[in-house]
Amino acid sequence: MRKMSLAIPLMIAALAVIAMPVHAEENRIETGIYADDMNLSGMTAQEAGDMIREYVDSFGGAQITLNAVDGGTIVTTAAELGLKWGNESMLDEVSNFGRDGDILRCYKELKDLEHRNRVYKIDFDFDKDKIKALIEENAGQYNQEAVNASLVKTGNGFEITEGQTGIIVDAQASTDTVYNYLTEDWDGWECEIDLVITVQEPEGRAEDLAKVKDVLGTFTTGYSTSGKSRSANVANGCRLIDGTTLYPGEEFSAYEAVSPFTEANGYYMAGSYLNGQVVDSLGGGICQVSTTLYNAVLRAELEVTERYNHSMIVTYVDPSADAAIAESSGKDFKFKNSTDYPIYIEGSTTPDKQITFTIYGVETRDPGHEVSYESVVLERTVPEEEVIYADETQPVGYCVVQSAHIGYKAQLWKIVRENGVEVSREQINSSTYMKVPRSATVGVATGDEGARNAIMAAIATNSVDEVKAVAGSYKAAADAAAAQAAAQPQPAPEQPQEAPPEQ
Repeated sequence: MRKMSLAIPLMIAALAVIAMPVHAEENRIETGIYADDMNLSGMTAQEAGDMIREYVDSFGGAQITLNAVDGGTIVTTAAELGLKWGNESMLDEVSNFGRDGDILRCYKELKDLEHRNRVYKIDFDFDKDKIKALIEENAGQYNQEAVNASLVKTGNGFEITEGQTGIIVDAQASTDTVYNYLTEDWDGWECEIDLVITVQEPEGRAEDLAKVKDVLGTFTTGYSTSGKSRSANVANGCRLIDGTTLYPGEEFSAYEAVSPFTEANGYYMAGSYLNGQVVDSLGGGICQVSTTLYNAVLRAELEVTERYNHSMIVTYVDPSADAAIAESSGKDFKFKNSTDYPIYIEGSTTPDKQITFTIYGVETRDPGHEVSYESVVLERTVPEEEVIYADETQPVGYCVVQSAHIGYKAQLWKIVRENGVEVSREQINSSTYMKVPRSATVGVATGDEGARNAIMAAIATNSVDEVKAVAGSYKAAADAAAAQAAAQPQPAPEQPQEAPPEQ
């Protein structure tokens, strides 16, 4: 019995060795192995992999059309969506078929292969990030964003403008839909896939908007000393904000409302603060718009979510009552409609250069409720020195003087009274304004050595008044010389002589 038990395994092993094809010895794929319709028999794993990848790539030019909103389409190709071989792991199984596992199983697999081919399915895969990027970059042109119902203030009160339903492509859901179809159902040929469309309902009901008629807060500042360009910028910024309807919970960004600061958007070059200097920039003066709105928001007791003070003190509001916006430094003024009803922002300017913002809504505060704000100066620093800048690009006589700015540290406090009795006092913000000395930028470019020495000597005194006086004398002399030259009679121009006839 013992001899018999040893003989059976030896016999099976011998049969398996006899039945093992030569391909196994050469590490080639067995005869009868297919990937889809491709015969992989006798190939190495490298050869089979290269052929399958080439086969998959051959479908890269297949046109894929994504259907968006109202007949809009995005036309692309499989290659652009990151087409690739999705189940490369099958290559290990294919190349090890009939030799990976116990001897009896391998023997059975190989015997079965003699009677029936073994066919492996090739799966396609795609790049989800590329699909999503394509949809996000192209679907927006077909989207129809919802338009909320809004208010328009007229001489007879408020008129309600009805909203419009929006229809937009859901980028994430559409990405999943496209990916699932291409990896599960796509046959490699031209196809169309419907993107996922979402309906957006507009905010605002007529009955809620009809309640908006109470003044929640209003504030006015003046800009009578401003020049034509700055005055135009203030009026333009006010116009861009005027008429805004804000629903409960919505946040308003002053920067987004009034930007971009371009001529096309109605702005002019005017003075603004930059690194302790007053420089001309497109939109100079726009901070008076955001500051006036800030004070109206405070009196409406809405939630301020972002506010910055200016780098230097401004004159149209008390210290710490300003709100700066600046593209270069990322400053913005933002607030939320923290009431339970819509609010409406009205902005206006007057011929005598006053800007006013009024916030309308539904008054829910008690009639005896009163709010006021108090600016408290903690520190005041007066610059004692003066600064003079020599400008080699400007001629002697040129002189631009900038006034000094006093430095401040200040706080803004909110005082609440109920029926005339103070019930609370709360610090709202704190602000620090840099001190900036009086300065002069004076031209020193000249071919007259004496004039240059004189202006350089004035600069050495470190006195703005001295520099201003010396530069002024040279400018006066230059202006007089120019006027005298203009007054001199000009010689008559020579009459052109007739050319002699050709000979």
